[in-house]
Amino acid sequence: MMYLMLVIVSLLPIGVYIIRKIFSVYLWEDLKFFLKMMYYFKKMETSVQNRSAPGVLDVFLQHVSTRPHKTFILYEDQAYSYKDIDLKSNQAAWALRQYGNKKSDNCVAVYMANEPAYIWLWLALAKLGWPMACLNYNIRTKSFLHCFQCSGAKILIAAPELKAAVEDVLPALIEDGVQVFYLSRDSPTEGVQSLLDKIDAAPEEPIPESYRSAITQNSPALYIYTSGTSGLPKAALITQNRVFGSGLIGLLCGLTSEDVLYITLPLYHSAGLLVGLRGCIQTGAVCALRKKFSASQFWDDCRKYNVTAIQYIGEILRYLCNTPKKDNDKDHSVRFALGNGVRPEVLKQFNDRFGKIRVMEVYGATEGNVFFFNYSKKECAIGRYNCFLKLFQPFEVVKFDVEKNEAIRDSAGRCIRVPRGETGLLIGKHLTSNPFIGYVGKRNQTEKKKLHNVLEKGDTYFNTGDLIMVDKEGFIFFQDRVGDTFRWKGENVATTEVENFVAMLDFIEVANVFGVEVPYHEGRIGMVSIKLKEGRMFDGDALFSQVTEYLPNYARPRFVRIQDALPVNGTYKQYKMGLVKDGFNLSCIKDPLYFLDDTDRTYRLLDLKTYNDILGQKIKL
Repeated sequence: MMYLMLVIVSLLPIGVYIIRKIFSVYLWEDLKFFLKMMYYFKKMETSVQNRSAPGVLDVFLQHVSTRPHKTFILYEDQAYSYKDIDLKSNQAAWALRQYGNKKSDNCVAVYMANEPAYIWLWLALAKLGWPMACLNYNIRTKSFLHCFQCSGAKILIAAPELKAAVEDVLPALIEDGVQVFYLSRDSPTEGVQSLLDKIDAAPEEPIPESYRSAITQNSPALYIYTSGTSGLPKAALITQNRVFGSGLIGLLCGLTSEDVLYITLPLYHSAGLLVGLRGCIQTGAVCALRKKFSASQFWDDCRKYNVTAIQYIGEILRYLCNTPKKDNDKDHSVRFALGNGVRPEVLKQFNDRFGKIRVMEVYGATEGNVFFFNYSKKECAIGRYNCFLKLFQPFEVVKFDVEKNEAIRDSAGRCIRVPRGETGLLIGKHLTSNPFIGYVGKRNQTEKKKLHNVLEKGDTYFNTGDLIMVDKEGFIFFQDRVGDTFRWKGENVATTEVENFVAMLDFIEVANVFGVEVPYHEGRIGMVSIKLKEGRMFDGDALFSQVTEYLPNYARPRFVRIQDALPVNGTYKQYKMGLVKDGFNLSCIKDPLYFLDDTDRTYRLLDLKTYNDILGQKIKL
């Protein structure tokens, strides 16, 4: 027996080596992350195991009980403890309860920028068992009314500085029987009540648990809206279970109670609310909150609040890199940044200038059922093709037809998996344990995001609308949004890839690539809108050299539009639809336009003759 044991022990290293070779050199790293994730999730569940439907409120109340005087929120020059926020949320809950229907859930829409009141209002509604609709404070008129109405809310709470936007839609709200409040102590608008005075007068006593006893894990907690870069925003239904589970991200990235997380992202979006604020509540970290993102004040705030972790999304890291250089750029305590959308050239510039800050990419749509986390430290990857994780959230990468805007199917009507190294559409399997819940309102909005009979009859997958690539080693890289990728000369052009190469030039601050139609041509031809760095001139020769060196002919932008500013939405994603509509039409565009000239090997100004020659097919594209 002893001899057999010795043989087994001696052969164990060989067995491990063979397993690693068969599976992956990253097998143990994948397994370690999976076990870590399971451990943290079990720990989260255990901490609230006596609750029938554990939620963010239960975690928050534990902090109130165990560390009432610990700082929870830093905002401007004020510090708010857990007890401060708890008592204020109690008052808000008592004040609001008299305006709701006590026999049913009451959705309340909140329309304001980042401030502590946003947080204690959310907790107040959680104490009543009411869901909250997180309205984007940038929306107006038609979009505002649409977002409010699709949530089913009958109460609107708005910041007083948004008075003009509220008054634009007030007649329609009053007609629908909506109770409208300004979060102020008085109201200058007829038909709108003040709320802050009523909250101040309300008691601070805890809200009875019986008020939320009907809540289950599948009850709605939040309505968070899609960005609406094309069409009107959709309200994604976020359940109590989803909000509770989102606390896992803070734990996975290493956030602790000793950290200070700086949140400049809007709380109406899932990144700011569910990743940022929810992560602070889960871990006990301090939340340093700013009303709106400011590139010029960013690092001053980090020093002021002793920030150790920051959030980013979209172009935020680029904006920071484009600020004037200072001698104290590396004078801060930030150790990691959490977010998504960083580009390779920005990452290098960011670390060279501000010090070696670990940048961790996270992938996950607000309404989606697929989650990736870059635990491997592979630069610009959004995660790994983890076989263990896939058991709990099955996903696939399938072939996609950009022109038809649909997944490619074989003769049997099934989707086709793409091989490693090729770009495909990311889809997540709809399971009872990992569902795609969808949107509030018209059912067809939810159905449009589903794919049926994908790999076998009767299965259903969530269409993320994202194109990704899994490389030979299993690292996952975001490529483009489905609507952004276009097809030219029979080839798919990923706008993100082209933007990365164009933005390497030192005179360009930011680039936005899209495809535009040309009469008598199939597909869409490439165009790039550029914002120049302050004091710099457009260099057509340099851009020509860059795109011809790094990009194939079909992917090179044929047109360049110079703009003073490139519009982005509330989460710093670039708008393309208006630019696509304008195309290269000289009659409606007042910005300078340039055209790629292969003969002179440069980009030259697009004049009327060249424009007409293109339309008349006298110039070969």
